[in-house]
Amino acid sequence: MVSKYLAHYPNSLQLQVKDLIDHKKLSHYLLNKYPKKHTLQTDKALYMYVMELKTAHMKKTAPLSKVYYDGKINILKDALGTHTYISRVQGGKLKAKNEIRIATLFKAMPEDFLKMIVVHELAHFKEKEHNKAFYKLCKYMEPNYHQLELDLRVYLTHVDLFGKLYD
Repeated sequence: MVSKYLAHYPNSLQLQVKDLIDHKKLSHYLLNKYPKKHTLQTDKALYMYVMELKTAHMKKTAPLSKVYYDGKINILKDALGTHTYISRVQGGKLKAKNEIRIATLFKAMPEDFLKMIVVHELAHFKEKEHNKAFYKLCKYMEPNYHQLELDLRVYLTHVDLFGKLYD
């Protein structure tokens, strides 16, 4: 096995990544495909980005109250992003509060990877489980979702072995 991030992928794919690692071509592969990081460095810019995606693809879902980069995600939850949906009764009315938190690791990544994780977290507001409907919604919002998820996992393998590519 090449890495924990690729464990559920076919052995043939893991061997391709291992070959890139062994021949010191993993960085080249990633930089060729994703040459630069995005410019969304503030929580406000991230919020606007997420709202654009939500407005374009999920108009009928409850509004988002917060979207921000969270430096504690990797340490506490061993995740890349989280979504929360909290319902509270306030004055006889039911109020919903939706939040998305994205690991700060995504500040220094290509926009494609950021979009993939945002799409993933947005999809959870409609589909709680990782089922067919969930992935269908992800593909609706980002047709290249599965390839981006794989490439993100390859990049995380790179981070584990050699460090970050984008600063």
